[in-house]
Amino acid sequence: MNPILDDNNTSVSFFKNEVQKFVKDRNWTKFHTPKNLIQALSIEVSELSEIFLFKDISLGTIKDDKQLLENISDEIADVFIYLLSLVNSINLDLTSAFSKKMEKNKDKYSIDEFNNGSYHKL
Repeated sequence: MNPILDDNNTSVSFFKNEVQKFVKDRNWTKFHTPKNLIQALSIEVSELSEIFLFKDISLGTIKDDKQLLENISDEIADVFIYLLSLVNSINLDLTSAFSKKMEKNKDKYSIDEFNNGSYHKL
């Protein structure tokens, strides 16, 4: 029996390996250039955005509408898959990149200056 996969027990490397195997099994590696993957990623983000276009969708609506939640989930997964494909194509350590960028963000957006949706220049 396969273990239940969720955010609490699944590593980044699992996702990277799954996407890499999926791409390799289909002989798509030659097409997965950074440029192509960035364009595909942009298209998937646009498809996610399109779900919300001209609609007043609240958090409650998303939670209550199973079909809407499934559509949103599918598009988020597509974005994630293409992002991982890009990460794989340039051999980026995503955890390291995340950690470095979060430190930069903490410096750039200090709690004293940026809090509760407000900006207070010190």
